[in-house]
Order: sequence, then structure tokens, then C-alpha cells
Amino acid sequence: MGPVARRPVAWVAAIVLFAEALGIVFLNWFLGLVVDHQEMSLAGLDPRAMSVGAWVAGGVFGLYLALCAVVLLRAAITDRAPGGFGRILLISVAVVHGLLGAFAIGLVGWTAFLAMMVVLGLVVLTLVAYDRREKNPEDSRPAPPAGPASPPAPTTP
Repeated sequence: MGPVARRPVAWVAAIVLFAEALGIVFLNWFLGLVVDHQEMSLAGLDPRAMSVGAWVAGGVFGLYLALCAVVLLRAAITDRAPGGFGRILLISVAVVHGLLGAFAIGLVGWTAFLAMMVVLGLVVLTLVAYDRREKNPEDSRPAPPAGPASPPAPTTP
């Protein structure tokens, strides 16, 4: 994939991750409200602790996805590959989406699996597209020969 296509892919991946971050935050906020209003308990846990836990988990995971989206957004704006921390972050979000996709087949269905795989594909495509380095004109010069610059002087006995 050339430099023309990698910027739009990074833009789309960033937008999708921002939307996913908002969706995760909203879903966990809603689940926390449901647990709080119904006063549900799981194995004797305090319902208030469960709702606060859902809110905190949603906020942390939402911030994680938003941070990944910011890394992708920066790559799209500057048209440069993410740095070491950014690459690790994007690789981790790709692994998370792969695992979520595997769990989604059995729990939610094939549509959720497809959505997770689309996000995984966008992130991996961005990582691969920015991995290739453009050749500079200086790099196209032939390398000097590996041997000595001049032949060795003959030795006489």
C-alpha cells in the first residue's frame, strides 16, 4: 500500500476507535446504572461497588481506546509512523480486538465478530503501511565496494 492510501486508512481507524471508545464508555455507564438501580448482587458483592467498578472499567478502557485513536490520528496528520510506544500501543489494541472477536462469535454473534475484525484489519493495515520506509535519493546510490580501495602493493623477496 502506497503513501496515498495509508493516510485515509489511519484516519478511518482513528475515527472508528474514537467511536468505539465512546460506545464502551456509554455501555459501561448504562450497565453500572442498571446494576445500581436493580441492586443486583453477584456472589454477595455490594451492588454499589459493582456499579462503580463498571464505571471505572468503562472509563479506563475508553481512555485506552481514545489514546490508541490519538496515536493513529497523529500518524494520519503527520504521515509518519508511530514511535516505539505508539507501535506497542497499536499492537496491543490489535491483539485486544483479535481476542474480543474470538469471544464475540460465541457470545454475541457473527456481526460483532465482523466488526472486531474490521477494526483489527484497519489497525494492522496502518501498522504495515507505515512500516515500509520510502527510499531517499541518497539511498539509491550504489554502495562502495567491500574490499580495499586499492590493490595491495606487490612484495618482493
